Amino acid sequence: HESLNAEFWDYGSWRRPAAYPRQGESLADAIQREALAVRTSVGIFDGSPLGKIEVRGPDAAEFLNRFYINNVVTLGPGQARYGLMLNENGVIIDDGIFARLGEDHYLLHTTSGGAAHIHAWLEEWQQCEWPDMEVLLTPVTSQWANIAVSGPRAREVLQRLDLSIDLDDNSFPHMQIRTGEINGVPLRILRASYTGELTYEINVPADYGM
Repeated sequence: HESLNAEFWDYGSWRRPAAYPRQGESLADAIQREALAVRTSVGIFDGSPLGKIEVRGPDAAEFLNRFYINNVVTLGPGQARYGLMLNENGVIIDDGIFARLGEDHYLLHTTSGGAAHIHAWLEEWQQCEWPDMEVLLTPVTSQWANIAVSGPRAREVLQRLDLSIDLDDNSFPHMQIRTGEINGVPLRILRASYTGELTYEINVPADYGM
């Protein structure tokens, strides 16, 4: 990021690029240029600091359903849903996408600044209020690198890679998650979009991020 002249801003406990100004270009102009590129062609975004918490166990769905205003129980394996997380007073405290990786296995995405707090908050409820629920919470934010490829040409770019996942619209629709490999490395791809354009979030173990 530094070699590309990134303009760093604080996001929770992380410093992340807001844009990459070119020589003689203002930050506002750089943001406009980059947004236009994503709208008309393709862009990439390092979303690795986004919070990631894995939730496993036979009671995982019911446990999570007590926090999200969106229905967790009806989510099928391989599906994802945008969720608003509420506290006991009904106040929104975080948001993000949650996905069902397997029968009793879920992946939560939180805000970058909220990852540690949300994990601790969920642990407190599990240990102090509902200790009989069979649930295991594991923070994995720093274990997975996340690169979003977004724009009308996103699929065209990814189809040049050695992926074991079919990116076709019928095989991999919006708000779904798939697991597989890229060059022998474990891979998770979430098809979700914060830009309104075609977007795939590529997740690989952090050691393979570069």
